[in-house]
Amino acid sequence: MSDSVSTSLPARPSPDAPVIPLPSAPAAVPVGRGLLFVTVAGVAWGTAGATASLAFDSSGLGPVALTFWRAVGGLVLLLALRALRPHRAKSLRPQEPGRRRAVRILVTGLGFTVFQAAYFGAVDATGLAVGTVVTQGAAPVLVALGGRLFMAERLGRGGRVAVMGALGGLAVLMLGGDGSGAVRPAGVALGLLSAAGYAVITLGSRFFARRGAGADPLGTTLTSFAVSAVCLLPLAAAEGLWPRTAELGRTLGLMAYLVTVPTALAYGLFFAGLMAVRATTASVITLLEPVTAAVIAVAVLGERLTAATVVGTTVLLGAVLALAYGEARGPAVVSER
Repeated sequence: MSDSVSTSLPARPSPDAPVIPLPSAPAAVPVGRGLLFVTVAGVAWGTAGATASLAFDSSGLGPVALTFWRAVGGLVLLLALRALRPHRAKSLRPQEPGRRRAVRILVTGLGFTVFQAAYFGAVDATGLAVGTVVTQGAAPVLVALGGRLFMAERLGRGGRVAVMGALGGLAVLMLGGDGSGAVRPAGVALGLLSAAGYAVITLGSRFFARRGAGADPLGTTLTSFAVSAVCLLPLAAAEGLWPRTAELGRTLGLMAYLVTVPTALAYGLFFAGLMAVRATTASVITLLEPVTAAVIAVAVLGERLTAATVVGTTVLLGAVLALAYGEARGPAVVSER
């Protein structure tokens, strides 16, 4: 991923992705350590949905309220992380016009809000495994389709295979159930909405980057958390902003974990790792997230994976690999309108 013009596969098509690509730069860490950082980040992100699922049970909070508190906690911790980063020389890049900057912040912030809240809603509605797989499988495909429709990017053979694979995987998930209710249409719809929010973030980042409005990824993530908190506050208040007191200690522990490990720690490791690891490699490594989520769903949460769920999951993740393969062979060609 890069802050420059990019038409490649987003390096982190998942519910906890950074909201803008990183700038191209010499590796700040050795490649081996960068691979380790990205791997740990992917596994950490895989625990976010499980933590949310447990928090729903203990706190009585809904998806919107939990997302609000995660945004607030993540904002505080990432501000601390930014303060601890080494000082960097001021960029010589031309100053971004104030109106364009405001529009960019609003677009990424709103996309981030939908992306996060809808993901937690999908986990709450249809379970951790299916909610995560639908979001992660559909996000890069929607980005590829959006790039083709709105930015004249060619899909290529890998992109076409990925789109067909994603549609097939979703069809298997939706139509191949055994009547147990393991896959719920409302949850799948929320997963697709979350993926659409991610697509808006990614395509918006590309659009503004082409106009010289690239930004520091951590700074953009911070502003997105801030916009998300502001947008969600009234909705969270209507849903129920405060957790119940019966299991308050357990709830606070889960929420503390949510805003530290899969948020501040994972973002920090991922930002550092991407300075040494190619975006395509990162996109494949972070497939550990749905694998981690599926293992936790079965081993800890007692979810049951049907044959249709396994087949649909395999096809969806295969679609992501097809996109990664296409990216590895070369960047997408962009035609001028």
